[in-house]
Amino acid sequence: MALNLNDLRPRPGAKHRVKRVGRGYGSGHGGHESGRGTKGQGARAGVRMRPGYEGGQTPLWMRFPKRGFRNPLAKEYAIVDIGVLEKHFSPGEEVTLEKLMAKGIVKDPKGGLKVLGEGELTKPLIVKAQKFSRRAREKIEAAGGRAEEG
Repeated sequence: MALNLNDLRPRPGAKHRVKRVGRGYGSGHGGHESGRGTKGQGARAGVRMRPGYEGGQTPLWMRFPKRGFRNPLAKEYAIVDIGVLEKHFSPGEEVTLEKLMAKGIVKDPKGGLKVLGEGELTKPLIVKAQKFSRRAREKIEAAGGRAEEG
């Protein structure tokens, strides 16, 4: 027997009727306080407290000290080391962000590609990226390759 989506049902007892508060005696919640408890902010009509509201006490997020600064305009790059390029590319091959993503080396392209100089490079490669570290550029050119920015 196949299981179809229209056969799926919640387990018995898993679903409850919504408690309709503030609707008088006929609601089954006794009238008078109508399921809202006695007095206070929650007993009044139209109450809607935002998540994290602590009844006027300084909220937790305000009690913690703030540290540091994060520049909202800073560009983040997908980074790759030249040692990784050595492993995954053959001599004379062109290295681009698209090829790195196709091979699964880079998952998130972010603001572009930055190549760092960790590892050794023995093959001449044509590397196209938005940024290069000084050491990465030197190692690519020393191996007979080209580092093209842009």
